[in-house]
Amino acid sequence: MARIEVQPERLEVAIGETASFEVIAYDAGGDVLEFASEPFRIAAPRTGVRVEVAGERRGGRAPLTVTGLAVGEYDVAISSGGGGPTAASGAVLRAILVVEVRWPAVARVEISGDAFPYLGSTVLHRVQAFHADGSARPYPEARWASSASEIASVDPFGNVRARSLGEVAITASVEGVEGRATYRIRRSPVAELKLEGGIRELRTGDVQNFEATALAADGSEVTDAPVGWSFAYQPDDSVKAPAGPARIENGRMVADVPGLYTAVASSGAARAEYSFRVASRNAVRKLAVVGQGSESRVFTTDIWIWEGVDGRDYAMTGSKMGDGVTFVWDVTDPANIYKTDSVFVDARTTNDVKVSPDGRYGAISREGASDRRNGVVLLDLADPAHPRIASTYDGGLTGGVHNMFATDTHLFALSGGDKYVILDVADLESPRYVSEYNHPGSRVHDVWVHDGLAYSAEWGAGVVVVDVGNGRWGGTIENPKLVTTFPTTTGSTHAVFPYWQESTGRFLLIVGDERVHRRGLAWEGTGPDHRVQYDPATGRGGYPRATSGYTQIFDFTDPENPVQLARYEVSEYGTHNMWAEDDILYQAYYEGGVRMVDISGDLMGNLYTQGREIAVIKAHDPVGYVPNSPGAWSVIPWKGNIFFSDINSGVWAVRLEPKTTPIS
Repeated sequence: MARIEVQPERLEVAIGETASFEVIAYDAGGDVLEFASEPFRIAAPRTGVRVEVAGERRGGRAPLTVTGLAVGEYDVAISSGGGGPTAASGAVLRAILVVEVRWPAVARVEISGDAFPYLGSTVLHRVQAFHADGSARPYPEARWASSASEIASVDPFGNVRARSLGEVAITASVEGVEGRATYRIRRSPVAELKLEGGIRELRTGDVQNFEATALAADGSEVTDAPVGWSFAYQPDDSVKAPAGPARIENGRMVADVPGLYTAVASSGAARAEYSFRVASRNAVRKLAVVGQGSESRVFTTDIWIWEGVDGRDYAMTGSKMGDGVTFVWDVTDPANIYKTDSVFVDARTTNDVKVSPDGRYGAISREGASDRRNGVVLLDLADPAHPRIASTYDGGLTGGVHNMFATDTHLFALSGGDKYVILDVADLESPRYVSEYNHPGSRVHDVWVHDGLAYSAEWGAGVVVVDVGNGRWGGTIENPKLVTTFPTTTGSTHAVFPYWQESTGRFLLIVGDERVHRRGLAWEGTGPDHRVQYDPATGRGGYPRATSGYTQIFDFTDPENPVQLARYEVSEYGTHNMWAEDDILYQAYYEGGVRMVDISGDLMGNLYTQGREIAVIKAHDPVGYVPNSPGAWSVIPWKGNIFFSDINSGVWAVRLEPKTTPIS
């Protein structure tokens, strides 16, 4: 083989569309090279495009297809060395296919306003654009226009200002497709605005809920009147207070800093106000380090805590690039954590470990197996200190298992990031395939099952909810049924945690990003080649990882109509796994450590800026895999202590001290 090329060298596809291309091998004379086996390796950004073999090889031509998954321009790299002939010199030959993925064409546009634009009012209008298959275009860019600007004008953002009486049409055009709303502008009938709700004294982070009622001169309610919301404030400390100390949206208001606030509702000439004082939340508590189970030879990954059938408490931790080792720890005395056994399996990485709620069995995920079959390993925990390998299951899971979820009778195992496979593990010696769910055009990273619903984190697709036994949507464990999908703000949906918030009666879904990079930010950090042990011979390695991303909190009480409530975002760091219990969010924040956050009551805005942080622990270990480099992976509160796994230093146990009254 003298060279390889792709034909064509560039392709354009819409999301969901598939196009064909060929990889061709040539000999030194320029003739197409005949080969008996596939000589190519193909690397493509898995979140952007999917590349598949399209048919039988024809001589030296390999037909393939590429399917668009996310908008952007991507390089598909083809290189020699996949088992067939290579260059005579032994060099690796390369070719690049450039794939531009675009949105499908817009087929329909709709615009709507929250209220009627009475004379003198301003009403924000929103635009929705839909493709031919009914899917929505995220954040469509519209060109707004008014048929009579002297009657009602519209700015580039959809704010319609009613200026005089008469008829007017407001249009929004997206890629040449137009949506329209028509109005007859009338005088506002609102004579009075009545404001209800509110608390006079509260803390930062507490949400006020106001309700404004517009009344006509005869006292009747005007249901379609536009109501604008704003606030004024006087800070307790004018030096420390930021320029934007609070937010108010449709009557919901939250303050980030202490001070005197006034919520203002207005509609035409009518106006109503409510003043209140906000004090500091004072959520901070002392944190004590109880113990550590040190591990500095491999990267420590997931941790799971359980009470064994012998009544003692145990932890299991996985490893990354650890040659298939999983550790078992006795954590009954958190001040004296020690290993009881090591389980070795055929894998490079045992990323995830899980134990059933009844403590009957454990599961180890496998990636990088020598025979490339991967799958999961089931452990009999009759002797929890010394697990016995009961069986290995790899049907449909040969591409690698990165995450799992265990119930007493079933195991949900992610297959190569493409789908999750559901196994019946009642008989540990002979696990049985039950069913699977593969969301179209999506990559899955995490799944959590609660009340018969499977909540999965699917990167750019956001959260996918599937009925796997709840029954309300017709799903069973044998026949899963899609309930809904919900895109997140960032498109980096990595982990989910369902949580019933007893104080409000709401079911929350806590959703975390994962971005193991800081591209585009002022400080981008170090590259992955530095996240290894320091090598004194070369001077390379020994640097911590650099991440970004944050946690989002949704109200999923009605799974078909989820509402985004709040976020927890700490700059300079990125999130990983989380847990919630007793209105505390335990968030493993990679190099930001483990962070405990007050999530009690109604939630709105950024919890970090509201003083809701309770405590932070960063695992600095001078003899860690990368010394003094915190890297919190997973966290679990357990019997009054908080256990977490740190990438560079193993297992830690800490305890929150009782809250004390602050000194005034």
